[in-house]
Amino acid sequence: MQRPRASRAALASGLALLMGSTAIVFPSAVLAQEQATPPQPQPAPQDVGQQSGVVQRIIVRGNERIEQSTVLSYLPIQPGEVLDPAKADLALKTLFRTDLFADVKIELQGSDMIVTVVENPIINKVVFEGNSGLKEDKLRDEVTVRPRGIFTRAKVQQDVQRIVELYRRSGRISATVTPKIVELPQKRVDLIFEINEGPKSGVLRVNFLGNKEYSDNDLRDVVVTEQSSWYKFFSNNANYDPDRLEYDKEQLRKHYRNRGFYDFRVVSAIAELAPDKNGFVVTYTLDEGKEYKFGKVTVETELQKLDKNVLQQLVPIRSGEIYQDEKIEAATDSLTFAAGAAGFAAVDVRPRYTPNRETGLVDVVFQVREGPRVYVERIDVTGNTRTLDYVIRREMNLVEGDAYNRALVDRSRNNVRALGFFKDVTIDEAPGSAPDRTRLQVKVEEQPTGELSFSAGYSSVDQLILDLGVTERNFRGRGQSLRARVSVGSLRQQIDFGFTEPRFLGRDLGAGVDLYSYRYDLTEYSAYKTVTVGGNIRMAFPLTLNSRMSTRYTLRQEDVQIDDAYCDPTAPLVSLSLCAQRGKYLTSLIGYTYLYDRRNDPINPTRGFRFDVSQDLAGIGGDVNYISTEVTGGWYHGFNKDFILSVTGQGGYIAGWSGDSVRVNSRFYKGGNSFRGFETAGIGPRDTNFGRSDALGGRAYAIGSAELTIPTGLPEQYGIKAALFTDVGTLGLLDDKDKLKADGTVDPLIYDDLSLRATAGLSVFWRSPMGPIRFDFSQVLAKEDYDKTETFRFSTSTRF
Repeated sequence: MQRPRASRAALASGLALLMGSTAIVFPSAVLAQEQATPPQPQPAPQDVGQQSGVVQRIIVRGNERIEQSTVLSYLPIQPGEVLDPAKADLALKTLFRTDLFADVKIELQGSDMIVTVVENPIINKVVFEGNSGLKEDKLRDEVTVRPRGIFTRAKVQQDVQRIVELYRRSGRISATVTPKIVELPQKRVDLIFEINEGPKSGVLRVNFLGNKEYSDNDLRDVVVTEQSSWYKFFSNNANYDPDRLEYDKEQLRKHYRNRGFYDFRVVSAIAELAPDKNGFVVTYTLDEGKEYKFGKVTVETELQKLDKNVLQQLVPIRSGEIYQDEKIEAATDSLTFAAGAAGFAAVDVRPRYTPNRETGLVDVVFQVREGPRVYVERIDVTGNTRTLDYVIRREMNLVEGDAYNRALVDRSRNNVRALGFFKDVTIDEAPGSAPDRTRLQVKVEEQPTGELSFSAGYSSVDQLILDLGVTERNFRGRGQSLRARVSVGSLRQQIDFGFTEPRFLGRDLGAGVDLYSYRYDLTEYSAYKTVTVGGNIRMAFPLTLNSRMSTRYTLRQEDVQIDDAYCDPTAPLVSLSLCAQRGKYLTSLIGYTYLYDRRNDPINPTRGFRFDVSQDLAGIGGDVNYISTEVTGGWYHGFNKDFILSVTGQGGYIAGWSGDSVRVNSRFYKGGNSFRGFETAGIGPRDTNFGRSDALGGRAYAIGSAELTIPTGLPEQYGIKAALFTDVGTLGLLDDKDKLKADGTVDPLIYDDLSLRATAGLSVFWRSPMGPIRFDFSQVLAKEDYDKTETFRFSTSTRF
């Protein structure tokens, strides 16, 4: 009696129905190949469904490449077990799930279980034909089938859909893909995707219905979808993409709700194919509603440690202002951060809205509640191919076992970014082993930390300065900093070496040492040369989460050299004030720097401010006595990703003590990179005796800068950015005795005043293949006649 056989018939019929709804067409050769080896006539099998049978032996037939032992390893039946229809069905499904077989048949002959298989072919190569709009590399990245992989219809069907979707997103709605195979010996096939790309479906027009407050042109600047034009050949948004319409609806919602239209909604977004089928017309139907303002804005909290009056002051919203979703989000972030900083690891801040259509006001209540406490179960660090794990972990303000705190997570990310070792840093949350557990995933992307720098500056008198330096800010992946620099040129020769250990003795204590030798030839600027040899040791440590203190001790010997011929009493060529500066002096000083930093990002800040003050006291031994103070600060505000305003300032004052005046080489010199538009030492007191123009430096200075980044209109991948700037400042205030002639009277040819200087210009930044390059184009707005100006400067560096 012949038994019913578990076969592929039912599966094949289902697959045929599935594939009937797609554009996939397989030639008949595929089916012919699969049926080329029909099963050999066998004795009539027993009927598994009517009587049980014990399997004594399992025989595999039809396998060519696949070993019999491999097939047996997949079977859920072993010799000695009873084969029934349920087990036969399970065995059949198990073998099909391997994707190794195009057909499988199982039957029982006596005590032998016969497994007959038809193997799926192996793909020899994958070929794309007819693709001109998309590169082959992009298509290969999209498909899952690969050479030397198993050929199955299901995989090919999925890949066809992926390719069609890729073309649809590029604006080719009518693209079709037909897979074909070329049979090869030994059960191998070449898979060919024949692509008919069809015409590119552009957007003929973008229309808006229901808009009264903003014109169609205004709203076309809001949505991403662009109208097709001949000059937009670089744009990817001038073609029809259904998914882009959903994004456009969100952009329109943001636009209106950030301008007071609380009730705004997009009624519909419809794309209609033009009658001649040469493009689409996209129409957005809008319901603008009326304009609202903020009404009563309050904060409610049940947390006793949080004063709602203090929280109220942190909300950047005032009654009567135009309603904006952005301000709601900013207020939510501020309250969440404040609660986290106060020790509440998990808070839930939810705004509750009460709009009043008659008055046009929206009352907002921010409800601050403590959410369920969640603990950090584990911190995983990934992406650090060079930097050691502990270098990253020690910058985290959270450790495993701590209560989760969003404020500390944000600070931790900024700490890791501030290292300067990584191109990007993200900290994501993942569920832990229990509802009150979370895992932090710190993902970093390494970037070059070694720097081989070269810089050059041109002045109006063709003064050339060349610098060559080697810096490794992540030595051996341990976060240590190593620096060696050589400077050559007509202005200076310099050699310096520095090393910094950021975690000295395993504590949050930075320690470092610097050794250097400088030789400045300032005869073109101030008629003297100076040679400095020395070194310093330094230590730095945090005071709070946002402030840091560093201390230092410096010992150096300085030699101011002026040719004897210049200082000949009978026929001097330079002033007495300069000649009096000659000689060697030992400087021994101690100093400190205090830094307070509240920027939202240490690399590219768009919010916040920073402030630091430095003081040095010389006279702890040595030959020189002075006290020097310098203050710098900056404020940053981003209007959007393209416009970021930074306002920075710096000032300094130095004065001698114990009867000493300030020596020429200890004074402040400004210009070049510190004051764009002027040469190095281009501003400040100047000695014009004997037809010369020697910079004398000053004891006091103040410089303010404002810089606004602006869009260049170039694709972001070009790496070109630009900024408008203006610098305003002054330098001066010599000691009285440095302005006297030999007879004790004031020298009228030594100019010293604190008049205002000002410049403006354009800076262009280019992230070039050989490293970052900066160009400064300057125009002087205010200066003194004796100042030295320049209109162009550039610098570049190469990283490794």
